[in-house]
Amino acid sequence: MKEFTSRPLKKTYDLGQYASLYRSAIIGLIKNARQGDRDYTPLLLDFGPVRFRIARHFGFCKGVENAIEMAYEALIQNEGKRILMVSELIHNDFVNQDLYKRGLRFIKTASGKQLIPWENVTDTDIVVVPAFGATIQDKQLLSQKGIDTRKWDATCRFVEHVWFRSEELGKKGFTILVHGKFQHEETQATFSYSKQFAPTLVIRNIEEAAILGEIIKGSLPLSNFETHFRHKCTEGFDPEKDLTKIAVVNQTTMLAGETLEISQYIKSILQEKYGAEIIDAHFGNTRDTLCYATKNNQTSTQHLLQIPADLAIVIGGRNSSNTSHLVEMCEEKLPTYFIRSEDDILNKDQILHFHYNTKTEATTNGFLPTKKPLDIILNSGASCPDTLIEKVMTRILSFYTETNSIEEVIKETLSRGDILK
Repeated sequence: MKEFTSRPLKKTYDLGQYASLYRSAIIGLIKNARQGDRDYTPLLLDFGPVRFRIARHFGFCKGVENAIEMAYEALIQNEGKRILMVSELIHNDFVNQDLYKRGLRFIKTASGKQLIPWENVTDTDIVVVPAFGATIQDKQLLSQKGIDTRKWDATCRFVEHVWFRSEELGKKGFTILVHGKFQHEETQATFSYSKQFAPTLVIRNIEEAAILGEIIKGSLPLSNFETHFRHKCTEGFDPEKDLTKIAVVNQTTMLAGETLEISQYIKSILQEKYGAEIIDAHFGNTRDTLCYATKNNQTSTQHLLQIPADLAIVIGGRNSSNTSHLVEMCEEKLPTYFIRSEDDILNKDQILHFHYNTKTEATTNGFLPTKKPLDIILNSGASCPDTLIEKVMTRILSFYTETNSIEEVIKETLSRGDILK
């Protein structure tokens, strides 16, 4: 079995000529006004006829930012060479399409479809590992070809932390329960690392956790394990033996609150079965594996949704897990439109948007109510560039007359400390 070794700390890369594609000075003003990670107070930008309500944490996280910077640095430093990426850098079409346009090619799609056969990858290629990481199997294939992936490894530090904790707990005899989407690249990578050290099982949600809990208690026969989980666990997984000591980790883009709910539920089941006095021997504490950026974005959205608004617009890639969870949170409260960029706002009356659950798109007429002032929640996922947020805001403002510039409103708002309580 291979043990993990820490990689050198990643440097800060300079996007250079590409910076303007992703960075927005005016959106940067909003982010820089935060009073630390625990500042969740929403921001109100009042343009008169339309008012935007902004979450205190939104958009790029450090892991995504680092991955983008590394990918462009690879292009800059290796001009004339073939630059490959194991799969999509992040789940954002704008980013991936721009990298493709500049010459970067993907070995596989986000769903795992092979685009470049492994036999066509050679030691003359530069290979970038995306933010989600890569499976042990894929890294071994690259290593066998003489390709060192360490220099251009953009795996998020929080994803790696889940791997390290899985190793640590696995060596102590715990089974690893991964809260995630089984086919997601990150979950596939985590599964491949975890299974080296521990029996590993992936569950999607609290409903599947409840089925597993009933199996652990003996209230459901083991045949239910075969039906629901056999295709999502390590080979030779023995539910009678391997469900006695459990540690819960997650795909970092899942709802942090649901991971905690699953974790507490599994703990209660084990405590009921083995007793509170020895629960530490049967349940591993993994609260430190939750990604702070995902949690901050979701908590900020919860605070934002406590203030009445007329509609929500959430910007991000259609296959972005973390963005989809923000959409779900907003949909519970008010009409919500999940878009990729300002191009999906077709005109003042029509918006093209995506239904994540059904994987279908729709065009809605009259998405902007005529009331004034109109209150719009504007939010974005961790893989959404700041420039897209600015462009969506600009696009909506273009439908209204007598509004100040975005720069003026943001600066005036921040100077007044004008936040929503």
